[in-house]
Amino acid sequence: MIYCTIIATYNNQSTLADVIERTLAATGENHVIVVNDGCTDGTADILERYRDNSRVSVVSYSKNHGKGYALCEGFAKAKRLGYEYAVTLDSDGQHFPEDIEKLTATAEKEIVAGEKRFIVVGRRNLSADGMPLGNRFANRFGNFWFHVQTWQPLKDTQTGFRFYTLSCLPARGLITNRYEAELELLVFSAWHGVRLCDVPVRVYYAPQGERVSHFRPFADFMRIFVLNTILFLGALVYGYPSMVLRKLESKS
Repeated sequence: MIYCTIIATYNNQSTLADVIERTLAATGENHVIVVNDGCTDGTADILERYRDNSRVSVVSYSKNHGKGYALCEGFAKAKRLGYEYAVTLDSDGQHFPEDIEKLTATAEKEIVAGEKRFIVVGRRNLSADGMPLGNRFANRFGNFWFHVQTWQPLKDTQTGFRFYTLSCLPARGLITNRYEAELELLVFSAWHGVRLCDVPVRVYYAPQGERVSHFRPFADFMRIFVLNTILFLGALVYGYPSMVLRKLESKS
């Protein structure tokens, strides 16, 4: 299957090289796009090692803009390279690149079934050992509101491990540039009739002293709260009517 893998990274120098190498090994001849989201550690030196690797493309800019912005830069690069599909995963070692095949296997089934607009979500075990309580609460909070806003259940709306059909992504700018933009992408996709499905994947949380996390429990939870308030209002005036009309059209 032809697709690329997008790895958005911010100050994860201790895990980045391992994630890139394992992704290259797991994805055959497919391309890997690394987005350097204004890193201030040794990321640039690590990426310099891949200068002559034809399978690795690097997108870099000097100022940190957030994961949502970085993903959009990665999506744009993937489209310029001619890709129709892209896998995204984090650079902190939480995801297993070896599980990409689980996402692509589900994607291939969707394609065979005639589905042209879909997103496959890598569903983590939210009870996994080592998952910070703040992340666990934020995820369950996001899952609840996603269900309210879209009438669809998803068990892991915060995961960054996904398979995207690039043509179904919103052309408009995102409300937020930070990591909660991934929730926004799912909500807008659901409103526009994109099929959302999930598949269980493994997750690894490093011991507390080794973990590099940019999640800020209070500030980021408040950002999720504000975003969900905006999305709920959007659901009332746009999302719900769109979904109702789509259901009526499908029955006619």
